[in-house]
Amino acid sequence: MRALGSDARAWWCEVTRYQWFVFAIVSGAWLFDTLDQRIFSLSRIAALSNLMGAPGTDLAVQAMAKSATAIFLIGWGVGGLVIGALGDRFGRSRLLLASVALYSVCSGATAMVTTADAFAALRLLTGIGIGGVFGLAVTILSEVVSGQARVAMLALLQVLSTVGNILAAVLKMAADHLVANGHLAQDDVWRVLFFIGALPILICVVGAWRLREPEPWRRLQVAGQLPKGALGAFIELFRSREDRRNLVIGSLLSIAGVVGLWAIGEFAVDLQDAVFTLHFQKNHPAQAVRALVADAKNWAYFLQMVGGALGMMVFGYAANRIGRRPAFIIAFAGAFVVTVMVYWKLQTPLDAYWMMPLMGAFQLGVFAGFSIYLPELFGGRVRGTGVSVAYNLGRFAAAAGGFGSAFLTTRVFGHIEGPDALRYSAMLMCSIFLIGILAAWRAPETRGAEYRD
Repeated sequence: MRALGSDARAWWCEVTRYQWFVFAIVSGAWLFDTLDQRIFSLSRIAALSNLMGAPGTDLAVQAMAKSATAIFLIGWGVGGLVIGALGDRFGRSRLLLASVALYSVCSGATAMVTTADAFAALRLLTGIGIGGVFGLAVTILSEVVSGQARVAMLALLQVLSTVGNILAAVLKMAADHLVANGHLAQDDVWRVLFFIGALPILICVVGAWRLREPEPWRRLQVAGQLPKGALGAFIELFRSREDRRNLVIGSLLSIAGVVGLWAIGEFAVDLQDAVFTLHFQKNHPAQAVRALVADAKNWAYFLQMVGGALGMMVFGYAANRIGRRPAFIIAFAGAFVVTVMVYWKLQTPLDAYWMMPLMGAFQLGVFAGFSIYLPELFGGRVRGTGVSVAYNLGRFAAAAGGFGSAFLTTRVFGHIEGPDALRYSAMLMCSIFLIGILAAWRAPETRGAEYRD
């Protein structure tokens, strides 16, 4: 990370105490945002199995899990589009804290649902809050910090998001340990995890105390140049030819990355559940299989997130050294090859322990690029809206991808026995990474460019 700083001294020497405070608030908001996402990933099958009264391998449960994921992503996309524009109009810091409050409350409420429909409905509301965080967080940080420290801290914001992912895996492991020792009922694990998801409400308390609006936004407010009306930010965004072109590029990059993670990589956990169960059933008593599968999945996920953190750091270094465009091209090409390999060849826990870190490195690596690159594409008046629209169009596409994955798994390949239906549907959907490569090929290079007002 030192290489992201200036040649004369390390980048962190340029950062003030208030800038560190802003970094702590926005990265904390994004860390717990990803914690909630991953709690959902790790718990949705168990939750819906419990609520629907059917085993997790039941196709109805699997289909409902995919639909709940798609509904979550729809809320995520709506929240990002609406809250990002409101942030440009009424204040980015203010709307960031409101988003954190919404996803915290709804995550805690998810722990108390009694039906699958209520579970899905609260996922929609949670998604709205979660959707507002990314665009506002990276916009606030990019406007508060400048120079080489900006690139490094934006990359670190995404690296720390993997801490949320890893923390979710650690919490799941701890809950499973309590179950194994008779201190917690298996059917209550998912409820405990979602209740923990309410803790980031504390960020709102601390942020309300000291977090200010970024100076560029305040200058626009004093000059009376903020977007006007409910649609003002969107009108401003589409008025500029450069912003329109960059919106298309940023959206295509985001679509490839978010669909790749949420509509393809996301269901690797479900593949592991199926293949690990078959693997352990061959050599272990039936009563031990469930615990062995859970432990193997937890370790595979933990290693995937470690790989993701390393991939983000490498992407940040590459983006600063060789440029944003080639970094995206390499990452998307790697994601295509590795993800196809994972779904084609994954058979045992040992396979997962080296395959999943590779997949995490490439699939999550591009998200560091979104933090660094998307704010560079848009002018200051609509930066929050531009980042949010570009990123959240990817979420809408991922929602469609979730429905598409469910259709491929149950209708197109549903006649195939075992986990191969999931394998073939995921491998077919890996073509989305090719869109990312093409978009990066046509993208403007922004390395070393100044932010536009």
